[in-house]
Amino acid sequence: MKITNIEAYPIWNNTWNFVFVVVDTDEGIYGVGEAGSPGREQALMGLIEHFKPKLIGQDPGRIEHIWQSLFRGFFFPAQRLESAAISAIDMALWDIKGKALGVPVYDLLGGRVRDKVVCYPHNVGHQMEIAPLVESCLETKEKGWKFVRFGLPNDGETLEPRPVVLTSIKQFQAVREAIGDEIEICFDVHTRLDLPDAVWLCQEVEQFRPFFIEDPLRAENPDSFKTLRPRTTVPLAAGEQFCSKWEFRQLIEEEWIDYARIDLCHAGGLTEAKKIAGWCETHYIKLALHNPMGPISTAACLHLNLCCPNFGVQEQAQPPGTILTDLIPGQPVWEDGYLLAPTAPGLGVEFNRASAPKEASQMSEMPQLRRLDGSVTNW
Repeated sequence: MKITNIEAYPIWNNTWNFVFVVVDTDEGIYGVGEAGSPGREQALMGLIEHFKPKLIGQDPGRIEHIWQSLFRGFFFPAQRLESAAISAIDMALWDIKGKALGVPVYDLLGGRVRDKVVCYPHNVGHQMEIAPLVESCLETKEKGWKFVRFGLPNDGETLEPRPVVLTSIKQFQAVREAIGDEIEICFDVHTRLDLPDAVWLCQEVEQFRPFFIEDPLRAENPDSFKTLRPRTTVPLAAGEQFCSKWEFRQLIEEEWIDYARIDLCHAGGLTEAKKIAGWCETHYIKLALHNPMGPISTAACLHLNLCCPNFGVQEQAQPPGTILTDLIPGQPVWEDGYLLAPTAPGLGVEFNRASAPKEASQMSEMPQLRRLDGSVTNW
């Protein structure tokens, strides 16, 4: 079998940017993947075109060889956008191999260690308000979710640390009182705080027993976690902005996190994620895969989580089958807070190219937040 073509499809569905990548072969079997880094779609499209000559004619079954060639084939190691493009190609190659052998991808990764995967949703509120957030959390509890998730609020386009930390503490208390003790709480700081405010927040919300606090610090200097870790007892999660195993190294080896937020669409696809997951297992770190993305990412995350013993929870912004259903039929099945194991070969989803526009003119930039003095802060 040989690769005959690779094509990227940029999609915008009014809320999020997607780039799906299809790899074709001379035996009529195709694979589909999804790239991360929303807001940089034009750059991703250019990278896919740049990689195309390196891929056409290659055996799609040599997944590790192709990964190494793309990651190390330039003088500078792949970073960020390159890794996002590689991630999509890697997913598609695993999809091809599963289809060619007639087995789900999780069978190729060692087989299932569980029958279903628990997930957490994205709860919605109105920025600094409390009542809408509580209402959203009660709605997801009623629908069967076992988790709620919300994050550090912002006041419109402004994020001033001390007021939003105070509001977060009040929101935490209100949500815990409303949903009871049996529902877990995930809280996302989104790298928006510096160390003093992150310590303050973590210490104040310990009493509400969060499942984890995500990205309490910026990702550029993981060494800062060595100062935060001994100053709080709340479980910490990080890693969604990392693009390879190398960036996870220090957090894993020093055991500064409890949950690894690997992004399959950004950190090198299934090939790299399986290596990171095994490394995490040796340090008792569980997986909480970053997945605010589309249905292809959801399917890939599900397959990895089904075969990894150190699974914790999967991010699931919305239940499968609620977006892009014409473009991507056969999405995973969600039931009572869990994704169920698929039985179809490959990733288990299809890609309807006839429904995919060749150009997406409405691709949007990610939001940007500022402090009260006008300086830029993290979104």
